[in-house]
Amino acid sequence: MGQKLANIIEVKKLTKTYPDGTEAVRGITFNVKAGEFYGFLGPNGAGKTTTINMLVNLVKKTSGSVRIDGLDLEHHLDEIYKRVGFAMQEVGLDEVATAREMMALHGRLYHMPKLDIDLQIKKLLKLVELEKVADKFTATYSGGMRRRFDLALSLIHKPKILFLDEPTQGLDPHARQMIWNHLRNLNKQGMTIFLTTHFMDEAQELCDRIEIMDKGRIVTEGTPAELMKKHSAKNMEEVFLKTTGSNLANEEVNSNAADPFVRRR
Repeated sequence: MGQKLANIIEVKKLTKTYPDGTEAVRGITFNVKAGEFYGFLGPNGAGKTTTINMLVNLVKKTSGSVRIDGLDLEHHLDEIYKRVGFAMQEVGLDEVATAREMMALHGRLYHMPKLDIDLQIKKLLKLVELEKVADKFTATYSGGMRRRFDLALSLIHKPKILFLDEPTQGLDPHARQMIWNHLRNLNKQGMTIFLTTHFMDEAQELCDRIEIMDKGRIVTEGTPAELMKKHSAKNMEEVFLKTTGSNLANEEVNSNAADPFVRRR
């Protein structure tokens, strides 16, 4: 766990309402400390992914304010992009490029000097244990390797804050443990990590503080120990169920998702 400093993420009364009237996020307020490993949980459709996408400006907020490392999201986007890394829920890689080629390209997109790019590539390939396959096409990578490489890509420009959306989804237990170890090491080095996950054991194991969201609102927040005590629960899964009442039978479809049978123009 990294050293705790001032707030590095400040969110106030953040909302997102879609054109059809769907209120995905309903006036949430929270802060994340510098160096903190922060968990952001909730059932499907709770508004987690919409929130994390608003924090990195992939989705435009309806109202409210977001400050990242002291900078207002609306007025300092370029500076904010230099300070954050983002690993998305779906890993999209160029399958006819090698890991080394993709990392070099990403470094150039951030206008990094070539020497810095080369040093960072060497460091990150070692961090995620992909040195032996760095010059192979990413199409040959397993699911766990692709996740680890996506993590490395998000770190190429040395961000202060790392946003992770379901980083271990679909991985086997061994691959999950590898990702956990990489994330622990990054956090120990002082990086702030903002994690969304459906795995309650993952949140309990990794996070300093956890916030649970349901139906667009924050329903509880605290350290894992505080939440288990507050809700008389043995583990974070029990906390989650008690605060959201979530189960598979109650899950709803995402009305804002793309229709796969409609061609977009």
